[in-house]
Amino acid sequence: MTDARDELFRERLRAPRAGAVAGIVFSVLLLTSLVLIRSSVPDDPSEAGNWLPRAAKIVSLALGLLPFAGVGFLWFIGVLRDRMGDLEDKFFASVFLGSGLLFIAMLFVSAAISGTLLMTWGAMPAQLVESGLYRFGRTLGYLLVNVYAMKMAGVFMISTCTISRKLGLFPRPTALLGYALALLLLLGSGKLSWAPMAFPLWTLLVSVQILLANFRPAPVRADRTPVSPL
Repeated sequence: MTDARDELFRERLRAPRAGAVAGIVFSVLLLTSLVLIRSSVPDDPSEAGNWLPRAAKIVSLALGLLPFAGVGFLWFIGVLRDRMGDLEDKFFASVFLGSGLLFIAMLFVSAAISGTLLMTWGAMPAQLVESGLYRFGRTLGYLLVNVYAMKMAGVFMISTCTISRKLGLFPRPTALLGYALALLLLLGSGKLSWAPMAFPLWTLLVSVQILLANFRPAPVRADRTPVSPL
C-alpha cells in the first residue's frame, strides 16, 4: 500500500515538473524569436521592406522557432489544467484555456503569413513589393501578434493569476506582477514595441518557481502521507 501511495505521489510530481520545463522552453524560444525579429524588422508595418535583403534569413530562423514554442506552451497549459484537477473554477478555467488557445492560433497564423511573404519575396521580390501584397501581409501579421495575440496573452495571465490565488500554483507576488503585466499588454500592445516581451518573461518566472517548488522536500501529514509542494 505504501509503495503504491509513493508511486502515485511521484506521478503527481512529474506533471508539474514537465509543465515547468515546457513553460521554460516556450519562454526561451519565444523570447529568442521576438528579439531576433525586433532587432531586424522596423516597428512600422507600412515601411517598404528595405530590411528584407539583409535580415530575411534571421527572420526566417525566428519564425522557425515558433512552432516549437507553441508546442511547449500547449504542454504548459495542459499540465496547469491537470494541477487544477477537480478544484478548477469552470469560468476562469474556460477563459484560461480559450485565451491560451487563441494566443497560439494567432501566433501561428501570423508566423505563416510572415513565412509566406519571405518565400514569395525570395521568388519575386520586385513584384511582391510593387503589388501591395507585402504591405498587406506585413500589416496583418503585425496586428495579429502585437495587438490581438498579446491581448489574449494578457487575458491568459489574468485568468492564470486568479486561479493561482485560489489554488496556490505559484507565489502571490508573482500573481500580482502578472496582473500588472497583463494590464500592460491589454493597454499597451501595439503601442509599445517591446511590450510583448512581458508575456514570455512572466511565463519563465512562473515556470522556474514551479520547477523549484517541486524539487523541495514535501511536507508530511500526520498519517505520513506526502503532501504535494504545489
